[in-house]
Amino acid sequence: MTEKIAPTEIAIDALLAGRWSPRAISNKAVSREQLHSVLEAARWAPSASNLQPWRFLTFDRNHDEAAFQKAFATLVPFNQGWNANVPVLICVLASTVTPKGEVNRIAPYDTGAAAMSLVLQAHALGLVAHQMAGFDTNAFREAFSLPDDIEVISMISLGHHGDPALLNGVLLERENAPRSRSAIGEIAFDGAWGRAFK
Repeated sequence: MTEKIAPTEIAIDALLAGRWSPRAISNKAVSREQLHSVLEAARWAPSASNLQPWRFLTFDRNHDEAAFQKAFATLVPFNQGWNANVPVLICVLASTVTPKGEVNRIAPYDTGAAAMSLVLQAHALGLVAHQMAGFDTNAFREAFSLPDDIEVISMISLGHHGDPALLNGVLLERENAPRSRSAIGEIAFDGAWGRAFK
């Protein structure tokens, strides 16, 4: 299943409606051009004062298997299971200190915007980009000797669509489950806290 269009209440752009997070990913290599393309999309995300706090640490198993395995080892066992064949992992990081040495409180927000740009570009290229929180951030920090001012945000699996029939149990259920979100009135308020947007 390569398509799973969001059942939106009102029409949104097809790129947004079509983006989802499959776990069926093939072992087909992601080209360096494709990897460069998703990173380029992230590079052009907006940020406060144009500080561009996002950093991305890429792990392409067809380019550097040892580094890939070191990053893969930090995933929780559940995520290791469905990522066994994934060709690329990308760790999303935020630089939390400005060039003036001040704390950049908005760094995670801006980094999230860059990550979304990356994910949407991957979808536009026909790739899978699945974002994960399920990994040991402390183990990752230690394994890659990250500076203290770098915050570990998330990990992204990047690859080509795979065969969902190769998934089993809960993974297959999640792959086939309909997409859902909270209602607009639960997440957007109109003029006052708790007054549902209509």
